[in-house]
Amino acid sequence: MPADPVTSDAVTAAAKGFADTVARIGNGELSFPLPGSGRTAERFAALRSVAETGLSTARLVEGHVDATAVLAELGAPPPGPGERWGVWAAEPPGEGLTAVRQGAGWVVSGLKQYCSGAHSCTHALVTARAGEARRLFAVEVAAEGCRPVEGTWSAVGMAGSDTPDVRFTDVPATAVGEPEAYVNRPGFWHGGIGVAACWYGGAVAVSRVLREAAARRADPHTDAHLGAADVQLYTAATVLDRAAGEIDADPGDERGGARLRAMRVRAAVESVCRQVLDHVGRATGAGPLCHDAGHARTVADLGVYIRQHHAERDLAGLGAFLARPEARR
Repeated sequence: MPADPVTSDAVTAAAKGFADTVARIGNGELSFPLPGSGRTAERFAALRSVAETGLSTARLVEGHVDATAVLAELGAPPPGPGERWGVWAAEPPGEGLTAVRQGAGWVVSGLKQYCSGAHSCTHALVTARAGEARRLFAVEVAAEGCRPVEGTWSAVGMAGSDTPDVRFTDVPATAVGEPEAYVNRPGFWHGGIGVAACWYGGAVAVSRVLREAAARRADPHTDAHLGAADVQLYTAATVLDRAAGEIDADPGDERGGARLRAMRVRAAVESVCRQVLDHVGRATGAGPLCHDAGHARTVADLGVYIRQHHAERDLAGLGAFLARPEARR
């Protein structure tokens, strides 16, 4: 676990929230319907609700319910009782993972970056290079040869998500789906919108101090910022609701709109979050950031979490997709 006591406390709190939430899913107390099941709006609402209470916990819970959806879509068994899954599929420049055959199975080796819940997940879905293709594999995190690299997660925001690099050395792995199936399935894009639902929940949480400030004292500038933030939050809620309906109407992406939808929704919600952060900060000043630990943590967490959207790079990808057919391949 991280040596810094503040980070350690954040990791411990998020891990407890993660374990408690997964236990409630297991006993039927909480439900995260699969995307495209006809209840996608309920899924997004559940993700938002978890995110409102803690973004690091939400990051871990989102990984578990995304893994559940991936396993279902690719025809693999669901998580078992007491299991907590992550999806470790980031592919930044660097070493990455390689999978090779060993007997009747596979082993994976290398370095995987951005492994959220490295100390609290029991299992993970990881992407690895297998020959000339990229493939998805299931691994047990407690396996010999699977080790978090301490000191590789130095974030202040999202510190509790426990997202270090993990070193794999001949870790037994089970292939999930065919080569390239992970990124070529419709659910890849549906899942990206689930992440945006978490961002939205974080923005709702950040906005609370602004609403409270406006309720305490009438001030036209505070009221204006609250009104502007409310418009942004309503926009995000509306976009997510529309996306949920579209996913349920075409879960298999027969109409080919899943990628464009995900790019648009993620960009829209990321913009909402940035504007809410700005309005809340300008209206309330340094006070809540200096004296309200929960608010300060949520502001820091949201600023990091929305960077899963790659700003102008992702907007350029959206523009290219719209303008040039060859960019859609």
